[in-house]
Amino acid sequence: MYYLGLDIGSVTTKMAVIDENLSPVYTSYLRTNGRPADAVRQAFVQLDNYFEGDIPITAVGTTGSGRHLAAAMSGADEIRTEITAHAVAAAKYCPQVSTVIDIGGQDSKVIYIKNGVTVGFNMNTVCAAGTGSFLDHQAERLKVPVEEFGSLAMQSNNPAHIAGRCGVFAESDLIHKQQMGASLPDLAAGLCLSLARNYLQNVAHDINGKKLRDVILFQGGVAANIGMKSAFEKLLKRDLVIPEHFKVMGAWGVAILAHRKSKSANFKTNFRGLANLIDVNVSQSSFLCKSCANQCEINQISIGNDVVGRWGNRCPRWDDLTLQANEPDDAQRSGVECGRCQR
Repeated sequence: MYYLGLDIGSVTTKMAVIDENLSPVYTSYLRTNGRPADAVRQAFVQLDNYFEGDIPITAVGTTGSGRHLAAAMSGADEIRTEITAHAVAAAKYCPQVSTVIDIGGQDSKVIYIKNGVTVGFNMNTVCAAGTGSFLDHQAERLKVPVEEFGSLAMQSNNPAHIAGRCGVFAESDLIHKQQMGASLPDLAAGLCLSLARNYLQNVAHDINGKKLRDVILFQGGVAANIGMKSAFEKLLKRDLVIPEHFKVMGAWGVAILAHRKSKSANFKTNFRGLANLIDVNVSQSSFLCKSCANQCEINQISIGNDVVGRWGNRCPRWDDLTLQANEPDDAQRSGVECGRCQR
């Protein structure tokens, strides 16, 4: 029996399939490219090709910013936030973990763990200077493939000092240092240190590294950059551990949670099956509910002509998927009172 986890982010879509021992037997890592539904379907196509046919998926979990969409498409049994999913995977990989540094393409987070349980966290979703997209953009400006950025930074003997509290200021500072004649390795190393300082100050609120307790795991796509690992270790004056499956920790974690869910009494999976997820017409849409003053923006996903999932509502009005969007007198026809305004 296998258990599947999906982590849908704004930049990448990750999948992990685990066995009864909770060990990953298959992982995939794709670019979302602004089309999460297509990315999810592509992930299932690759899974089908890898196993050359349907495999016995016992339970499915989803996480990430696109978790509700992925859950509606796949028929997920467990939907969790990325904080929970990343912490579960970190504790499984290293039971002694105390701190998780996770930096993705569009957000970054710090998670504090004690005895395998999350005891605190913080996220940065405001400024790109603390995320992987910052390095992507600057690598493009320097005309350096982002895959080579870390090794280039490791060649530096005198990292350029680049302001990192703001992405705009950092870019201006980078241009200035270029004009002053700084070498590419020094600029790359300076950018890595800039992102690491931004993270410690704005995400961890711990510029001196006193709150970040050992053992520290570094995960997320940016962990592939050896220059970033070196920058953190230089600032924190201690070693970081990069897990084997650092790119798909969220997907692994939510697969573990799906495994736990499957052990509950009378469990029956909602998974639609690979055959129903590959050769189908998937579409996304949204509408504004006008039933009350809240005016919730309802997102929905359809497979073929059937609506299979909705989210964004504050009351149960749209939980009935047979209801059509904003039919006349929709405030009365469902007979469901709004949970917020009691209308």
